[in-house]
Amino acid sequence: MSERVIPLIDERQRKIGSHVPVVPAQLLSPDGLLADQRGRALHDLRISVTDRCNFRCTYCMPKEVFDKDYPYLAHGDLLNFEEITRLAKIYIEHGVEKIRLTGGEPLLRKHIESLIEMLASLKTRTGQALDLTLTTNGSLLRKKAKALKDAGLSRLTVSLDGLDDEIFRKMNDVDFPVTDVLDGIEATREAGFENIKVNMVVKKGCNDQEIIPMARYFKNTGVTLRFIEFMDVGASNGWNMSEVLPSADVIKKIHEVFPLTNIDPNYPGEVAKRWKYVDGSGEVGVISSVTQAFCKDCSRARLSTEGKMYLCLFATEGHDLKALLREGRTDLEISNAIAQVWSQRSDRYSELRGSPELANKAKVEMSYIGG
Repeated sequence: MSERVIPLIDERQRKIGSHVPVVPAQLLSPDGLLADQRGRALHDLRISVTDRCNFRCTYCMPKEVFDKDYPYLAHGDLLNFEEITRLAKIYIEHGVEKIRLTGGEPLLRKHIESLIEMLASLKTRTGQALDLTLTTNGSLLRKKAKALKDAGLSRLTVSLDGLDDEIFRKMNDVDFPVTDVLDGIEATREAGFENIKVNMVVKKGCNDQEIIPMARYFKNTGVTLRFIEFMDVGASNGWNMSEVLPSADVIKKIHEVFPLTNIDPNYPGEVAKRWKYVDGSGEVGVISSVTQAFCKDCSRARLSTEGKMYLCLFATEGHDLKALLREGRTDLEISNAIAQVWSQRSDRYSELRGSPELANKAKVEMSYIGG
């Protein structure tokens, strides 16, 4: 395995390329048909509710950078629940039908159930229930699962990078046992969640031997297991292409043991390619940002913990919506500012990875805007 080089990250990098978006002089009512420069509609919104996490996963928040002296956001810098809900309503008017809460670890945000209840009361433009989901490391699920379900959370995704306890503790780097995460997943089922996903980030030479055990464990459980290629998000995770195991190799490994057949996506722009077991015992998915870019269908906007809109997981700039909220702008003014930003979007980082035009451009950290 190559030696990891960890650059220093400070407060300046967190505020990378940030500016307040311009409110157009002519204000138009949203029609739910907002598209960017490549014709990609706005469909999904990912909201980071905290920049803090109780894990130190090496591919996301390595301990060498996110130590006890790391300058996390002050509480007053975070969007409050009313501001998050207000922005969510505006995004829904532009066509958003799915909202995912992320972090950091979102269950560390105090009273997160109250936010979920507020968001769960919203309806899409067509009057349907919002698809409201959350991604968590699972460490607090035994304590929180029932409250999340009662508050109206539709679905959830648990990050789990292996079943071997030694490997899992090494990956989370805080000596957290895998049995507690598995118990958290069981707690979600006891609480009544039915559509549960488990995400495994695969690093070659680190946890790739866990692919088959993970597949075997979650077969016949109703849980959808998804494998994610190790990505070059931010500047802190020491990313190296030699540590990327292509998703095609993951599927090949599983297929040799448990035969698979591919199936259609659930909706246009879904990032995971889906496969089901031939024997009908469940499905797996692969997310292949590195080897099979899916930029052309990307329908996701991201809202950071302190209210900045990012147009890509690998973004180099943010658009400060909190400034508009707190200077007293109307919903229509903010709506038009968002529309102008999205309509000018042309991001396609994964298609350009390694090209000269991306050289030396700093990217926002994944822990700041969610996955």
